[in-house]
Amino acid sequence: MTAQTLPPAAPRPDTPVLDRVAGPADLKRLTDEELGRLAHELRAETISVVSETGGHLGSSLGVVELTVAIHAVFSTPVDKLIWDVGHQCYPHKILTGRRDRMRTLRQQGGLSGFTKRSESEYDPFGAAHSSTSISAALGYAVGREMGQPVGDCIAVIGDGAITAGMAYEAMNHAGHLGKRLIVILNDNDMSIAPPVGAMSKYLIDLHKFTPFAILKDVAEGLEAALPGPIRDGARRARALVTGMPGGGTLFEELGFSYIGPVDGHDMPTLLATLRAARSRAAGPVLIHAITKKGKGYAPAETSADKYHGVAKFDVDTGVQAKAKSNAPAYTSVFGNALTEAAARDPRIVALTAAMPSGTGLDILAKRFPARVFDVGIAEQHGVTFAAGMAAAGLRPFVAIYSTFLQRAYDQIVHDVALQGLPVRFAIDRAGLVGADGATHAGAFDVAYMANLPGMVVMAAGDEAELVHMVATAAAYDDGPIAFRYPRGEGAGVEMPDQGRVLEIGKGRVLREGTDAAILCFGAHLTECLKAAEALEAEGVSVTVADARFAKPLDTGLIAQLAKHHQAVVTVEQGSTGGFGAQVLHHMANAGLLDGRVRVRTMTLPDRFIDHASPDAMYVDAGLTAADIARVVAGVAGPAAAVTRLRGV
Repeated sequence: MTAQTLPPAAPRPDTPVLDRVAGPADLKRLTDEELGRLAHELRAETISVVSETGGHLGSSLGVVELTVAIHAVFSTPVDKLIWDVGHQCYPHKILTGRRDRMRTLRQQGGLSGFTKRSESEYDPFGAAHSSTSISAALGYAVGREMGQPVGDCIAVIGDGAITAGMAYEAMNHAGHLGKRLIVILNDNDMSIAPPVGAMSKYLIDLHKFTPFAILKDVAEGLEAALPGPIRDGARRARALVTGMPGGGTLFEELGFSYIGPVDGHDMPTLLATLRAARSRAAGPVLIHAITKKGKGYAPAETSADKYHGVAKFDVDTGVQAKAKSNAPAYTSVFGNALTEAAARDPRIVALTAAMPSGTGLDILAKRFPARVFDVGIAEQHGVTFAAGMAAAGLRPFVAIYSTFLQRAYDQIVHDVALQGLPVRFAIDRAGLVGADGATHAGAFDVAYMANLPGMVVMAAGDEAELVHMVATAAAYDDGPIAFRYPRGEGAGVEMPDQGRVLEIGKGRVLREGTDAAILCFGAHLTECLKAAEALEAEGVSVTVADARFAKPLDTGLIAQLAKHHQAVVTVEQGSTGGFGAQVLHHMANAGLLDGRVRVRTMTLPDRFIDHASPDAMYVDAGLTAADIARVVAGVAGPAAAVTRLRGV
């Protein structure tokens, strides 16, 4: 045998298993014991990466063993692995050829924090909003049945996401079609006593010779034989997904075979269960895996939020880096303002869709817990629930991120606007949000809310304005009203002691000028003021006005700006079709576009903007103070000013 044909040397026992994995195919050559070691190393690698980049740590740590087992048993990318939400995909990315780029996670030009089709063939379906995985996996399964090059289809969905109506709609359809489909319920919400793992280990010896169809019966029989407290724990786990304490009735009615609960951190258990499913499943199967969010990293396991979303942190201590804050965050300003309003008005209630702390409603809940309702990941239900509350005489505030409110648009139209019900929409995360990228951008709410008859739409120019808009919404009973505000810190303005009720449809002028007017809607007001200062230095006199309302518009203010300036430029942190479009429609119909005044609209571009810092995203969008100054100078300034401002 020549040197060229010698087999590769066996790896040293102390060689990290992860270093031998360039892709999922390499897992097929590992022993079950080595797969266990790989999971340990993968968890350490994930912690190391997120300590440098920030991101969704707890959810990723909870699926390490599950990720290894799925890739070891199935043959991705021919087999389609679809992660629901996708925020738990960091271990998956490390194993699928992206390990060398993981420290670019969520950074400009780097890897996405979610699954993304354009990033890798191992991400067959992009995600970031919840409860889509079963529908997508079923679509792939039908493609397979119709001759497309698709293997097995595996959807991994969390216990929170599976409560959403869309997941049940998909399961109902999957059961009806009867196609081979594997759904793994990643349940990290309940604590199961260790001996329940013994029930799962029993299945390891059974799967080699027991027909798949009766594994469930074996599991139920063993569950009944467990000691009382352990048996009760197993039955609680089963009740999570069945709604009934005694068995898998609900999923059987939907056409699924139900297997579980199994220990989602026990590698032999997972491998045996997945191998059984792969070799014997004929129709849709649900595997119920119990996991622990933040597993294997003590600071995450003991944290109240299990390190769901973290900044950069010290691995040894778990202490997260904190940005220096010069102003309060918009979300906390909203939460505090609503709490004070609720103290004065017992009719005020608030709703969130599984985001009490993210929306600031935890502040209200601490003081008035009976007046805050978390509907889970069910935005559609939440909006109609609020409509019923409004019809009953309460004053409901629906606090939902802009990107998630999109999921309830029909309910906004049909159940709220059409009936003229006074539901208050507090739209958080308006505009570009940074590292979460295009999936979480609040780009479209102005356009989709302002086109509804009877809807009042406001945007806060700064944190003080947000306080006033909370007061305005609380007092408004003539129909639905919405107000939007961005993520992050405010502008550092002086805060009022108490919000005042704004006159509906009236803006304000912050700076007087003679050549051009900037009409801003929302939190880009600071950038507009900076642009005005730069223009003033170039000899261009600029008025800056805060519209406050996209609907109804301050038509008197618009008429005055058009009458007294050569140009009017609208600026907003939203898509085309929003505030600027409303202004153009009005000016055209009012005869103000007569050629005497030039009008320009500055919006987000007609494309999705990838993740980066918010500042970098607005540079990409062409919405910086320098961009605004150049546009204004281009329509109202001397040529010399335009030339000089190109270098700003």
